[in-house]
Amino acid sequence: MDKMMASQNRGRKLRIAIEAQRLFRPQKHGMDVVALEMIRMLQQLDTYNEYYILTKEDSDVCLQETSNFHIVCSDSSCYPYWEQVYLPRWVATNKPDLLHCTSSTAPLWVGCPLFLTLHDLIFLEKDCWIGKNAGSAYQQFGNYYRRMVAPSAARRAKAVFTVSAYQKSRIESVLGIPEDRVRVAYGGASSQFLVEADERLQDEVRHAYGLPEKYILFLGNTDPRKNLSGVLKAYAMLLQRLGNNAPLLVITGISRKYLVEKMVEQSVAHIEGSVKLVDYVAASHLSVVYQHAEMLLFPSFSEGFGLPIVEAMASRIPVVTSNVTSMPEVAGDAALLVDPASPAGIADAAEALLKNAHLREMLVEKGYLRSQQLTWRSMSEQVLESYLGI
Repeated sequence: MDKMMASQNRGRKLRIAIEAQRLFRPQKHGMDVVALEMIRMLQQLDTYNEYYILTKEDSDVCLQETSNFHIVCSDSSCYPYWEQVYLPRWVATNKPDLLHCTSSTAPLWVGCPLFLTLHDLIFLEKDCWIGKNAGSAYQQFGNYYRRMVAPSAARRAKAVFTVSAYQKSRIESVLGIPEDRVRVAYGGASSQFLVEADERLQDEVRHAYGLPEKYILFLGNTDPRKNLSGVLKAYAMLLQRLGNNAPLLVITGISRKYLVEKMVEQSVAHIEGSVKLVDYVAASHLSVVYQHAEMLLFPSFSEGFGLPIVEAMASRIPVVTSNVTSMPEVAGDAALLVDPASPAGIADAAEALLKNAHLREMLVEKGYLRSQQLTWRSMSEQVLESYLGI
């Protein structure tokens, strides 16, 4: 990169601090994966400048230090304290040239140029913190904290990275940030999804999670926007139509208690015997879980990007996703798009993929090609160029 060469030629090394507090937690969310893959790619792209990865001690040590990448761990479990007190103190003591906060929030004050990854503005929607769709108390607090901190951080940031053109437009219009300061940096699929797992790992994973021979995959959590209720109702319709020919539904990321509550709430408790629950899938096993699925159901009500769409496409399985927010942009013409508020529409799409081999093969091929267009390298090159422009 031209700016990289210019930096090396003048002998000045930048000291770059990257906040990634949840990097080592075992159950990573989408924004944690984005931060991890960005840092891994920066390690390949930039062997010159000095990096300090500010994170919290946890069990999944998924990033290794290199000669110019240094991991700085703290043991603070309170995220607001860590971000609003620990980070400014660390910056004041160590004087980096910039701080990049990767999780949509940042210190209210920090003594160096700030770069921010703002994944979405979902937290500004009223039903994120009031009402039946607000989620758990933890999720409500997280959205309230983002609401209080993120708009100010975005307006102060030298550059705001976001993960789709849809979110870029929203950030510019809602927060009033100039267009040239908001940059789209698409995510991608990690390398494990792009190659077929070896037979030993496939057998190990299928045995560990008790995966059925054929199944439809839904990656869940307790956030109402992921649309577990709609998926359960759609699957009940699919079972009614196909009977024993319907694959089982594999759901990850939620507890049995929560699943049963949702089934009862949606009056579909009778489908429990056809649903396989896997509460947690290790990151190293996720590619196998994708690769053996008949399809991914991802009919979310709102996404900043929708990383599972790309991961599934890279894994060569077809995708059913939503026709709202960023998901059409990410999927392109390589998925079936549905109204997330229509369980019947979700069921129709799933049935079409099960019955129409030509449609399935076409979407698998298009999806794999689409996944090649969205890469961590491209994202990280854009981030690095912004760093070097300070």
